[in-house]
Amino acid sequence: MTFQAIGRPRVEVVIVQDAGAGGELVAQGIADLLHRKPDALLGVATGSTPLPVYEALAARVRTGAADVSRARIAQLDEYVGLPAGHPESYRSVVLREVVEPLGLSPDAFIGPDGSADDVRAACEAYEAALAAAGGVDLQLLGIGTDGHIGFNEPCSSLASRTRIKTLTEQTRTDNARFFDGDIEQVPHHVVTQGIGTILEARHLVLLATGEGKAEAVAATVEGPVAAVCPASALQLHPHATVVVDEAAASKLKLAGYFRHAYAHKPAWQAL
Repeated sequence: MTFQAIGRPRVEVVIVQDAGAGGELVAQGIADLLHRKPDALLGVATGSTPLPVYEALAARVRTGAADVSRARIAQLDEYVGLPAGHPESYRSVVLREVVEPLGLSPDAFIGPDGSADDVRAACEAYEAALAAAGGVDLQLLGIGTDGHIGFNEPCSSLASRTRIKTLTEQTRTDNARFFDGDIEQVPHHVVTQGIGTILEARHLVLLATGEGKAEAVAATVEGPVAAVCPASALQLHPHATVVVDEAAASKLKLAGYFRHAYAHKPAWQAL
């Protein structure tokens, strides 16, 4: 299986049985990408949703089915004010959940500095670093219950670049589980790739699991392109794939069509 963009006039929606199946599907696609381009720059997301992808990819590395030795990793976002060594800083999370299990060197990692004295300058430096690296080849994305991607909250500009954002209370509430359930420990601000920055990746892969994401998924792929649902910007991308489990697909009006389209794809058109 390889990821290719040929002949895709719309967001491709792939409905899988469960999170594990989604992880296997995407991990194989990443392995195929790295076979074609060993030094690919992979944009990674944090949170619980992409963990099955990282676990499945690490399993392939252990068996020799995937070679990640030259891969590079780019971070999507970072809390402002948490020191880099804080266990819930996204740098720490990415190193712990992606870089180390894949056996990569920390030198393969690119991320924004949310603890910099001049955070605005750090945002500009991160944009420059992504450009110097040749751009992101595949960007993994999660989605918030309000439709945010990265930390681009509702009504973020669809042309936005890496910048500082203020988190909504809903997002802080959702993320409190990573801070011992204490919302007061969750920072109010983050550095995030903007929607415009995200759209520059060559392939976008959004994963969503669970019924709580169903409305956001439906708004993303079946609703209008609108800043109120930042993830709907994927409709503007020439190669965007949305992988959802049955629960997250439960509010899709066109679920039957998406299943039919995926089951009857031409043999030459891989995911």
